[in-house]
Amino acid sequence: MSFLQVPGSMKNPPEQFAGDVWVDMVAYPMGDQQRSVVAKVRFAPGARTAWHSHARGQYCHVTEGVAYFGDRDGNIVEVRPGQTIFTPPGEDHWHAAAEDSFMEHLAILENGEDPATTTVWKEHVSDAELGR
Repeated sequence: MSFLQVPGSMKNPPEQFAGDVWVDMVAYPMGDQQRSVVAKVRFAPGARTAWHSHARGQYCHVTEGVAYFGDRDGNIVEVRPGQTIFTPPGEDHWHAAAEDSFMEHLAILENGEDPATTTVWKEHVSDAELGR
């Protein structure tokens, strides 16, 4: 048996996020036959992702705070601790923390055939698209 230490907290890049967001990798592929990725993602109040999509979809399980998820059709869903939301493969969406509290979720997804295209990042989300 061998043990692997997963890297600690990393701050996410401003090209993909507005506000402060940190990620802790929980699990990621260690060989060609593995595809699962699990990350704990923590958003400062009001922080949000840019528009993006996932090749095989994504589950987000909120563990703290209030999260908002939006799609290109203008739908915005509020998700609270203990709730899970699924974003279908290829669907553009964003995630955000409420303005007044930190938000944390577990992101669970599978790498695509080409891991470099598992998540496709796009433009930043405007305040109007957030409903703010």
